[in-house]
Amino acid sequence: MSRRLNKNVGIIGLGIIGSRVREALRAKGFRTFVWNRTPKPVPNFVGAPVELAEMCDIIQIFVSDDDALLDVVKQLAPGIGARHVIVAHPTVAPHTMVSASEIVQRRGARFVEAPFTGSKEAAENGQLVYYIGGEESAIEEARPVLEASSKAVMAIGEIGTATLMKIATNMVTAASVQAAAEAMALVRATGLSIEKFVEAMKGNASNSKTLDLKLPKMVSADFEPHFSVKHMLKDMQIASRLGLSHHLELGVTSAARDRLLEQMQRGFGDEDYSAVARKYFTGSMKESAEEGLELFGMPPVSNDEGQWVAWTPGEQQPGIVHAVARPEEPKADVDLAPEAPAPVPNEFEHSEQPAEFAAEESEERRGFFGRLLRREG
Repeated sequence: MSRRLNKNVGIIGLGIIGSRVREALRAKGFRTFVWNRTPKPVPNFVGAPVELAEMCDIIQIFVSDDDALLDVVKQLAPGIGARHVIVAHPTVAPHTMVSASEIVQRRGARFVEAPFTGSKEAAENGQLVYYIGGEESAIEEARPVLEASSKAVMAIGEIGTATLMKIATNMVTAASVQAAAEAMALVRATGLSIEKFVEAMKGNASNSKTLDLKLPKMVSADFEPHFSVKHMLKDMQIASRLGLSHHLELGVTSAARDRLLEQMQRGFGDEDYSAVARKYFTGSMKESAEEGLELFGMPPVSNDEGQWVAWTPGEQQPGIVHAVARPEEPKADVDLAPEAPAPVPNEFEHSEQPAEFAAEESEERRGFFGRLLRREG
């Protein structure tokens, strides 16, 4: 059995954030040991989570979803005890965070929830912000480790409250990027300069650090992942479920969730969540025009030049050209019954989903795929 060393930190999960937190810890003089489901050629990579428990007092968990968190803490459980502090960083359903803490505490170890805000660059520069839930003694023991990769450590309350706070802040983040994508679409459709819009936003009270980061990348369709579509979709699904459980109508959150779902269904789940802009700026502009007109109950029409234009009963709107395309050839009658869509990976298989939400989501997916099939038919 290897000799346990003091002041060691274990890291589980070497994704975008975990790998950079590891480097931040090493730069601050912490000796780190790491484990990842997929082996990585990095120093001090161990064979299993329980080996981290043997060598480290503080273990940080950077995994992506509810099932992964519960699986990891179950693997850790045989090797942990009173000397250990387990710090869980994923954004998951609050009840999942509570369940993970109970597994840890049954072994006599202590548990801190620490979801964070900040993406790849923040992690690289030690500028994450951690929202913390747990007992004060456990938080204070973990604080030096957390401060190595952050600019702030914000205590929220008991286990589960920090996760709720992170979900709430991500609701604002997702909505602001979706709103920016729609605004850019309108600017482009009306012939204004996208660059001028980006410049105008810099001096606008509604601007944010998020938009400063995302807008230039959305303009250039650069969707290199800093925070992926699939992870933001997961967070908006959690938010929607929480809203239903508290009898709240979260219309903006639902809209942001739906746009993320579209990108996930189209195979872009690993791209940055700002890829919601793709709906407006790439692909067939005619399809985008048709879908937009359909949503407002207006049939698509074309002018003599084959340009698809907006329409209202009794008149065409002059000067508003949504796309350029040749008029379609007449189609033979076809069966338009949509095939069942491929299921979105369920991040919450272990949790109960309200029946009304399942019905609502199923209806939304059928509507989306019906529209998609009609365009492709």
